[in-house]
Amino acid sequence: MYIPRKALGQLEAFESEGKVVVIYGARRVGKTTVLKKYLEDKTNYLFVTGEDLFVYEALSSQSIEKLKSFIGTKTRLVIDEAQSIPSIGKNLKLIVDHIPGIRVIVTGSSALDLGQMMSESLTGRKQVITMYPLAQLELNEIENPVETRARLEERLLFGSYPEVIGLTGEAARKEHLQELVSSYLFKDILMLEGLRKSKKLMDLLVLLAFQIGKEVSQNELATSLGLSKSTIDKYLDLLEKTFVLINIRGFSRNLRSEVTKSSRYYFCDNGIRNALINNFNGIHLRDDIGSLWENYLVMERIKKQHCLRQWSNNYFWRTYDQKEIDFVEERDGNLFGYEFKWSKSDVRAPKLWQETYPGASFEWVNQNNYLDFIK
Repeated sequence: MYIPRKALGQLEAFESEGKVVVIYGARRVGKTTVLKKYLEDKTNYLFVTGEDLFVYEALSSQSIEKLKSFIGTKTRLVIDEAQSIPSIGKNLKLIVDHIPGIRVIVTGSSALDLGQMMSESLTGRKQVITMYPLAQLELNEIENPVETRARLEERLLFGSYPEVIGLTGEAARKEHLQELVSSYLFKDILMLEGLRKSKKLMDLLVLLAFQIGKEVSQNELATSLGLSKSTIDKYLDLLEKTFVLINIRGFSRNLRSEVTKSSRYYFCDNGIRNALINNFNGIHLRDDIGSLWENYLVMERIKKQHCLRQWSNNYFWRTYDQKEIDFVEERDGNLFGYEFKWSKSDVRAPKLWQETYPGASFEWVNQNNYLDFIK
């Protein structure tokens, strides 16, 4: 079953002659499906994958003649998993600079070297689209609000990877998520030279899975895992750039008492988080429902921002005397604070928040009103 993705409309809007459209996203989030759907009514294109050895050699040549020979008379070049190709940014610059009328689309499951190469070589020549697992905005195409609410527990436990959404039964979903974790999640990271401690990487993620909504201490993680702080910093950076984790930092403008230097980490998908700790128990059996709820809402909000191209600076807010707000958006010069509670008890804005930022809004997001927040 094909579920319409917002990235498809963005691709339609961004693609043009002499430009490169880059689609980033974790493996298995649907990048290739979007590409194939987009190309259904297109002609005269060349579709290749960067993991093919012949393509790898041809598109890393930095030779204009070789690149022209490879593309031939095609007017559209589409490269899936382009992060595998050395110097891809420089080669794409040669292609758009020296082949008149060419249109280029590339996907990447890693913003590691690919992101750096694109930034250095294609300034002013690229548009970027980021894809995550399915957003509720996209699932609205196949379900009504009543169905969405009925599937809330399913989303909290199994997430929203496209293949997971399409599967029936808990056993099939569990098996697919475990396969994602064991075979795909770390593929780009472990391909990097000198990074071979996959067990330590898994242990790090398990520790983070139990710290959702809490400030993370790199020093404590390093001590727990027997690694240096610099190694922990490197791993966290790689996990962000391969779309496993999202880093949210503390917000501050006025008070010395505000926490600003620490980070909170969220998983890009609840199902991946639960697979890492091997816990798919129903929500009535869990003591971490608050963490599941917060992770779900943070990621759905971020997916909404990307789907609608509504850019925001995202933070949490906390003071050293434990006043806090789970999620703060800063956009168009305004502040919007959100507190996430699974329970339906009333929540009010911290007095210090109101006094320090009198123009800021505050909203309590719970089971009754969460669809307004993520849709």
